[in-house]
Amino acid sequence: MKYHITTYGCQMNLHESEKIAGILKGCGYDEESNEEEADIIVFNTCCIRENAENHAFGNIGALKKLKKRKPSLLIALGGCMAQEAGKAEYIKRKFPFVDIVFGTHNLNELQSLIEKKRTTKKTVVSLKEEREEIEDGIIPVRRSYPNAWVNITYGCNNFCTYCIVPYVRGREKSRDPEDILNEVKGLVKEGYKEITLLGQNVDSYNSNGMRFPELLDKVASIEGNFRVAFMTSHPKDFSKGLVEVMKKHQKICRRMHLPAQSGSDRILSLMNRRYTREKYLSEIALLKQEIPDCEVTTDLIVGFPTETEEEFEETLSLVKEAGFSSAFTFVYSPRTGTKAAAMDGQIPEEISKKRIMRLVECVNNQTREKSAKCVGQTLEILVEDYDEKKEYYLGRDSYGRMGYFKSNRDRVGEFVKLKITKANGVSLYGEEQ
Repeated sequence: MKYHITTYGCQMNLHESEKIAGILKGCGYDEESNEEEADIIVFNTCCIRENAENHAFGNIGALKKLKKRKPSLLIALGGCMAQEAGKAEYIKRKFPFVDIVFGTHNLNELQSLIEKKRTTKKTVVSLKEEREEIEDGIIPVRRSYPNAWVNITYGCNNFCTYCIVPYVRGREKSRDPEDILNEVKGLVKEGYKEITLLGQNVDSYNSNGMRFPELLDKVASIEGNFRVAFMTSHPKDFSKGLVEVMKKHQKICRRMHLPAQSGSDRILSLMNRRYTREKYLSEIALLKQEIPDCEVTTDLIVGFPTETEEEFEETLSLVKEAGFSSAFTFVYSPRTGTKAAAMDGQIPEEISKKRIMRLVECVNNQTREKSAKCVGQTLEILVEDYDEKKEYYLGRDSYGRMGYFKSNRDRVGEFVKLKITKANGVSLYGEEQ
């Protein structure tokens, strides 16, 4: 028997798909890259933005003919979209050929849901309002070597007015620190070279009296030749203690993803972000003061309800003042059930499109300028993959910059020093030293 998994969304979803693969492997399935050859197809979905939902629905609908030709095929749908209020009933009605629907809180039940489906003709739907326990017993099938993701928290307590995550992932729960440390030690022993600690808000980690800076310190103190990264941080929980731990350990990547979302205090307040532009910039200043070479990446939203042209300009100026090395940029997308979706002053699509184009240009220009300064420097990258078409090895440095180079032997999983000879936008090209 064979499985195929299609994943949408963030690193959290990518890692959960590795857990789904682990469950399916335990059921006797092997991985299959071709959907048409699979005996079970699992969609691990995202609902953070409307286009992610539409993409998923399009791909699910495309399987109707395959299911008709191959009635024994099982189709399962899980993840954030499945957990969204009313979506399970919509899926049953719109896509009756979907066999199993499960949510974000009961991924560990997938095996029993498969067994249940084999005894009924009806769609098997299993959703829970909250995560009852953290599924530490699942052994994931990792597909990200030499990188490995490690969850430290699940869920979110922030309730930003634009965001559906707290509604589909539940209230925040932190894993036991010993479980996290044992998992990292095992990964390092297996040869993984970059460990990324994952959470909707890693800064609010709190388990058995241990907060995130202490946990990060303990992870970075584990013996071995590896790097440590983490995401995502929240500016309202940013602390000097975190900066001190980053400064203490060279193993910790010299990059921080700190979503700003907007440069306007009024919009930040409407978003329920619980910090100001001034506070955000003071955090960047502290980071740069203590770790001058640290790079900051961010998330930015344009077209939030009632955003004026002047407030959008404040976001543009924030990009320059904060000196972001790159940014994920988004047009605001109303999510049913969130406070922002019911706000007056929704911004017309044509205005949002113009703003996002200006923002992307601003960010890209800044990224190109930073990349150009790398020419002539020697950077250490962790080689992640080989591009057969371009015949380049590729990997990222501690700052998150992507480097490409040629080699006559397999370098995946190794740290390689590159003398940068060319910068092409966000990409750097170099020669081994």
